[in-house]
Amino acid sequence: MPNFLGLVVLLVLWFLLFECAHALTTLLRRGPLIGWAIGPFGVTLMCLHEPSLFYIWLEVLCPAFVSGGVLYLGLFTALSPLALPRGPLIQILAITCGVLFTSTTDFLNALRDMRHPLWGEARILRTIQNLRATWARIYFTPFGYSYVRDRFGANPTELLQAL
Repeated sequence: MPNFLGLVVLLVLWFLLFECAHALTTLLRRGPLIGWAIGPFGVTLMCLHEPSLFYIWLEVLCPAFVSGGVLYLGLFTALSPLALPRGPLIQILAITCGVLFTSTTDFLNALRDMRHPLWGEARILRTIQNLRATWARIYFTPFGYSYVRDRFGANPTELLQAL
């Protein structure tokens, strides 16, 4: 009999740790933080940086490894809320499907950034536009307020209304 409360806790923990891995890899770059957003697809940090190839792939691989590790620990150890067979094929299939579910968007974004890299104002505007399309709440840091005022001649509220 599956433990539904344990399964819900596993799913929430999986999502939270995946999002924390994203945030930590973004903060690892130490770029100036313009702002952040909280939306249905998690937390997004907006930093002013030029993406290097190393950090583009680090933002894909670190959260993917965290996702796979949480799935392995949550599904195939004694902590598992489900009674799944412990065969290697089942483990590989379940972990691969979970990692693909969480990291496909990151992989596609990395390919886009490699082919058409954006940084500076263009990257910030694209990120804000994508966040507005998903109904995310966007919050600007004090540096973000001054950046928007200097670069766009407007305050963040006016910029968000224009986009």
